[in-house]
Amino acid sequence: MTTLETGRTSDLGYSRRLLPLIALILAFGTRAAVAQNEIVPAFKSIDSIEARVQGCVTCHGQNGAGANNGAFPRIAGKPATYLYNQLVAFRDGTRKYPPMNYLVAYLPDAYLREIAEHYARQRSAFAASEAVHYDSTLLARGALLATAGDADRQIPACVACHGRNLTGMEPGIPGLAGLRPTYLAAQLTRWRVGDRHAVEPDCMKRIASRLSESDVAAVSAWLSVQQSSKDASPESFDRVRMPLACGSQQ
Repeated sequence: MTTLETGRTSDLGYSRRLLPLIALILAFGTRAAVAQNEIVPAFKSIDSIEARVQGCVTCHGQNGAGANNGAFPRIAGKPATYLYNQLVAFRDGTRKYPPMNYLVAYLPDAYLREIAEHYARQRSAFAASEAVHYDSTLLARGALLATAGDADRQIPACVACHGRNLTGMEPGIPGLAGLRPTYLAAQLTRWRVGDRHAVEPDCMKRIASRLSESDVAAVSAWLSVQQSSKDASPESFDRVRMPLACGSQQ
């Protein structure tokens, strides 16, 4: 794909040179986030993909491992198509988070795909699960939703789409392993209220709309305390296992 095919005037080479500058500005402006990632790598070339994604490192950590405070998710190892779709959504304003909207506002499709493919290749170690003691009834409900679903309310199990080890499914379903409960609950709530969208048929919109607030709290808590698989690779596409048609998998 060429930059002309995107219908944008931004030149890909210019964008590649621009992002390290944006990264530097963000790094000085968000010292608290940088403090979590004290090691700043040396780059062989300022035009390398590692140098160009330093704007991502500020919040998502080195190699996309995520922030310990739960505010910024792990992006390492997630399917490239999923990551690309999210970057496009941030750029085009269909997914809203001002720092991300600003960072990618003028980046062409080809560049966003390059960033997505870079992070999809990363295999950072998972952070330890949170040492939080939740109510046993809450965890039991979360375990049921995540592993078996709720047939009476037409809620499929999380593992049916997000993988047996919760590492996602190619090409467009993200892993849930290694995510913090605050982030999980926030995203499920955004799906419930219509603040997040995906390509139709929007399977997550349908599922999240059937969850109660207590369901969101329960499944977020249970997912966050699971021991992550050593292999962060997403599963291969399995159409038979998927309970709903999802636009992200087409």
